[in-house]
Amino acid sequence: MSILSDALAALHKPRAPLLHVAVDQGSGPPVILVHGIASSSATFHYVIPLIQAGHRVIAIDILGFGESPQPPDAEYTMYEHVDALAATIHSLHLREPFVLVGHSLGCLITSRFASTHPKVVTHLVLVSPPIYLNPMEIGDPKLRKRVSGYLKIYDYLLQNKDFTVARAAVVSRMLPVQHVLEITEDNWVPFVKSMQHCIEVQTIISDLAHVEVPIDVVYGRFDEFIAPGSIAIIEKMRGVTVHMVQASDHMIRTPLARVAAAAINADPESLAVT
Repeated sequence: MSILSDALAALHKPRAPLLHVAVDQGSGPPVILVHGIASSSATFHYVIPLIQAGHRVIAIDILGFGESPQPPDAEYTMYEHVDALAATIHSLHLREPFVLVGHSLGCLITSRFASTHPKVVTHLVLVSPPIYLNPMEIGDPKLRKRVSGYLKIYDYLLQNKDFTVARAAVVSRMLPVQHVLEITEDNWVPFVKSMQHCIEVQTIISDLAHVEVPIDVVYGRFDEFIAPGSIAIIEKMRGVTVHMVQASDHMIRTPLARVAAAAINADPESLAVT
């Protein structure tokens, strides 16, 4: 494609929507928090107080969730999620690189962002990453069976809207923080499309392979959304440090928040990738 045709294509490219910045407080090196599917920036309720003393903390609602827009033509692909995040970060006019933190689907979004925007990210922290490869690409038969089982469960949830919404409402009421794990009529389309286009079909392994900054992975031992054995896929990658937290699940409660905050607050010089 010629330079002229590239320029013409850029002119016709729809402008990425700006996302809702739910939190922007404090001073110091910036930390940007990106939540997961069917949730909001409330995900980081227990993390923010542990990092705000030394950082400018910015929490953003991802496309289609929280108070961020739901464009009528959005397909909620990884490209759209990352493009909207990039546009929003650009609008903040940050003067220095930042730590980027993702939770759940936010791990997939931030991994892609870090791989495509290498000059602005100093450290990537992934909390509860839902790693699901194509079962046909997994050599270990036990892991292949586990991942296939998870994908079948997700397919059932997507095909049974009433059951999924009702079940999510019950679980949400049991959580200590509001606006976390909310699947409703209002966000059903973003939920379904984000699940299909980002979680069930994902590129986190190849994205992380292109990330050159330190990567910390934090997850709970009893995380119900992580297929046993899947973390091992990234554990041996260059620059990746894994922290397993006992007595924790997928949600960021106090124990998981403490470990995530410790990773965020770590001395940058001690994290140099070798």
